[in-house]
Amino acid sequence: MMGNHSIGISWVFLAVSIVFVNGDAGSFQLNDDVLGLIVFKADINDPSSHLESWNEDDYSPCSWKYIKCNPATGRVSEISLDGLGLSGKIGRGVQKLQHLKVLSLSDNNFTGNIIPQIGLITGLQKLNLSHNRLSGIIPSSLGSISSLKFLDLSENSLSGTIPDDFFRNNSPLRYLSLAKNMLEGPIPSSLARCSLLNTLNLSSNRFSGNPSFVSGIWTLQRLRTLDLSNNSLSGLIPSGIPALQLLKVLHLRGNKFSGPLPADIGFCPHLKRLDLSYNLFSGEVPSPLQRLNSLMFFSLSNNVLSGDFPQWITSLSSLEHLDLSNNALSGELPSSMGNLRSLKHLVLSKNQLKGEIPASLAYCTELSVIQLKGNSFTGSVPAGFFDLGLEEIDFSHNALTGSLPRGSSRIFESLRVLDLSRNNLGGSIPGEVGLFIQLRYLNLSWNDLQTRIPPELGFLQNLTVLDLRNSALTGSVPADICESQSLQILQLDGNSLIGPIPEGIGNCSSLNLLSLSHNNLIGQIPKSLSNLRKLKILKLEVNDLRGEIPPELGKLQNLLAVNFSFNHLVGRLPVGNVFESLDQSALQGNLGICSPLLKGPCTLNVPKPLVIDPNAYGNNKNHTQRDRTISGSGRSHHGMFLSVSVIVAISAAILITSGVIIITLLNASVRRRLAFVDNALESIFSGSSRSGSVAAGKLVLFNSRSSSSSLSSTEFSRNPEFFLNKATEIGEGVFGTVYKAPLGERGSFLAVKKLVPSTTLQNPEDFDREVRILSKVKDENLVLIKGYFWTPDLQLLVSDYVPNGNLQSKLHERNPTTPPLSWSARFRIILGTAKGLAYLHHSCRPPIVHFNLKPTNILFDENNNPKISDFGLTRLLTKHDRNMMNSRFQNALGYIAPELECQSLRVNEKCDVYGFGVLILELVTGRRPVEYGEDSFVILSDHVRVLLEQGNVLECVDPTMDEYSEDEVLPVLKLALVCTSQIPSNRPTMAEIVQILQVIKTPVPQRLETF
Repeated sequence: MMGNHSIGISWVFLAVSIVFVNGDAGSFQLNDDVLGLIVFKADINDPSSHLESWNEDDYSPCSWKYIKCNPATGRVSEISLDGLGLSGKIGRGVQKLQHLKVLSLSDNNFTGNIIPQIGLITGLQKLNLSHNRLSGIIPSSLGSISSLKFLDLSENSLSGTIPDDFFRNNSPLRYLSLAKNMLEGPIPSSLARCSLLNTLNLSSNRFSGNPSFVSGIWTLQRLRTLDLSNNSLSGLIPSGIPALQLLKVLHLRGNKFSGPLPADIGFCPHLKRLDLSYNLFSGEVPSPLQRLNSLMFFSLSNNVLSGDFPQWITSLSSLEHLDLSNNALSGELPSSMGNLRSLKHLVLSKNQLKGEIPASLAYCTELSVIQLKGNSFTGSVPAGFFDLGLEEIDFSHNALTGSLPRGSSRIFESLRVLDLSRNNLGGSIPGEVGLFIQLRYLNLSWNDLQTRIPPELGFLQNLTVLDLRNSALTGSVPADICESQSLQILQLDGNSLIGPIPEGIGNCSSLNLLSLSHNNLIGQIPKSLSNLRKLKILKLEVNDLRGEIPPELGKLQNLLAVNFSFNHLVGRLPVGNVFESLDQSALQGNLGICSPLLKGPCTLNVPKPLVIDPNAYGNNKNHTQRDRTISGSGRSHHGMFLSVSVIVAISAAILITSGVIIITLLNASVRRRLAFVDNALESIFSGSSRSGSVAAGKLVLFNSRSSSSSLSSTEFSRNPEFFLNKATEIGEGVFGTVYKAPLGERGSFLAVKKLVPSTTLQNPEDFDREVRILSKVKDENLVLIKGYFWTPDLQLLVSDYVPNGNLQSKLHERNPTTPPLSWSARFRIILGTAKGLAYLHHSCRPPIVHFNLKPTNILFDENNNPKISDFGLTRLLTKHDRNMMNSRFQNALGYIAPELECQSLRVNEKCDVYGFGVLILELVTGRRPVEYGEDSFVILSDHVRVLLEQGNVLECVDPTMDEYSEDEVLPVLKLALVCTSQIPSNRPTMAEIVQILQVIKTPVPQRLETF
């Protein structure tokens, strides 16, 4: 198709050339509109052949589809190609269409820049390029179209600033939308010249500065819609709104406006929607707003408003949506709340409201959502609410009493969310709860219900979250609680439940979280739990469970955390997955479990030996005789049987013991040989051996001529604790606390890590050898180890001081005034970290495994280059102490490779690759590896993997990040998912990763395109 277009275009140009050369226009007449449209079509990909009727052989395009012509002139006046799935670029052919009035290309996939030639169409009145993927700046030529009345460039990727005089010639403009782009800088003051403007939408950009320009906007008396939401505008809003007598929509949400709410908004009589949420407005809600009788949508949420709840709000009879949440409003709700008969959404959460919930709200028959969470409401839940068609009720975190009201048929069919948690409710859970056919979320936790769990809960076909924690529940766990098989979170912990865990709980095929801890459950853990293939967290601690942990649980691939502590469990642990890296706290209180993590007796459920009755042998004729001589001959047989059994048992024990001793000796021999090879390699790596013993209590600085004579070094050796105080502390980690000390040259500093003494090498020669090995590791992306200080009670590690913070602070603890990391900065961190790890894995002999990769260990120097710290510190640990290793898993949550086994700790380079993959995901998305909500959690790698499979992976990119290249972000995300593969052999090496990243960053030569 593109080939035919090229042939046609060439033919058209040839014809035009003949006309110009011969000078005889009458011999061949060509319409400029045909030429322009055919050239325009040549730059477009039309997969559904919508433009098939556009034929270059036609003299006029007026019969073409999606084209309109002026009947008087026969020239093209309108092109409307909205929503046709077109892609490609907006070509220069449009400049030939000098009689064009309307150009509408919205809802397509056009890319590239907006060509400035569009500004040469002097009669253009409507330009709609919205909902595409256009990039670059807005050409200034668009501001020169003096006839333009409608301009919509929303939902693209346009960037840059808009010149202050951009709109100087656009006085006829009536509609302007630049929403959902990446425009920045101040809003042009020349907008005030567009006196006919009735719709202005600049939302979801990065416009900044104080709102002085607003004074000019207030002069636009015909303005009906003003949307400046989700920008970075700040400061006080100037007065002058009364001039906007026709204003119907005012959205200033998501900025940094401060000071009191502008009271003169109340003089806009036709205002229907007012959204000032997510700003810094303070003070009371001004009373002039009560004049807004037409107001339907009113949101002041997430500000710092104070004072009493405005009683006059109940006079706004047209109100449908009221949101004053997340402020500091106090007082009581008026009994006249029932006057808001049109109200559909009432959101007053997280204020300081008190008193009873007005029963008159039951008169608001249109109400569908009511959220009063996090106040101090008292009294009971008004029964009238359960006669409405509500979809969501959230009264959690208050001081409500009484019992749960019984519902009606209307709410049974509508309610989706019911949250009454953290109140003082009592009574029973009515059986009618099983009739809520749409209910998805039920939370009655932290109340005083003192009742049984109704079995009707199992009838809820759509229920995904059931939270009944700490509600004084009694009785047993219903066997059919998962009859619907839709439940994803089940939390019953902290009650007084008795009886066994029902086998039927294995039917919860969608369950992600199961928590039955802190009850009085008995019996064995049912094997049916192994059917829960999606289970991620299992909590059964503090019960009276007995028997062995079913070995089938080791096959649950998605299980991330378990806790069986403080039961009466015995036997061996299941093999595989999470059970290979359990922490001691998950098993403590079970004296019969066999695990090196626990001290004390170990009980194995070994089958009893088969005892054969000796009387079963021999002739039946002798039975009578044996019966007669039971006190004699019978005893002799019995004694003989016991002797044989004892002999067999002793022989078996001797054989087993001998085998264990032989294997132990062989393993010791192998370990000695491996240790010899390891020490030999380390000796080669660290240089020639040193003679003499290491001096204790002396600061040793490598490669420093002044280390022995430096005054600061001498003072440090005499009194190291003087330098290590709270004032100089700059960080704390698993291995110890880090301090900033003036131990280098004049005016410079070093970092001193005070190691946890109980786990580090206690032999000074061993400590010296290991630190010297680490000091040989020198790479621009690694923090240089410079020395150490050792005494039996104090071990310090000295390294370069890296002054510019760590990745944790720049990514997750950023000050709102500090700009977020750009994509180029994030990629530089990814590549630098990869190079540092590659050096540890491939340039060191033996390879050094970091084993503690996380954002707090990625530091930045004065040029913001990344440097990895804390590498190789496991070398300084005693070989027999595993407590430090176990705690590391808790301190690097989400970075732990699934194959790590706490009991044997077989760690290799692939573990670092897994952690590096998680680090990439954290950098690209701006999210933490594991995020916990109130009732759920998200594992970042799983989340990104699902989005990739759905084709929506770019939705997870950090929304605060500046413009980025999809051609770089997408392959980097895919690389991260390969690095976090569950199978270690599928992960690339760090050297391969560096090569891949360098290929991703290499720019592809741009193709030269000509018109």
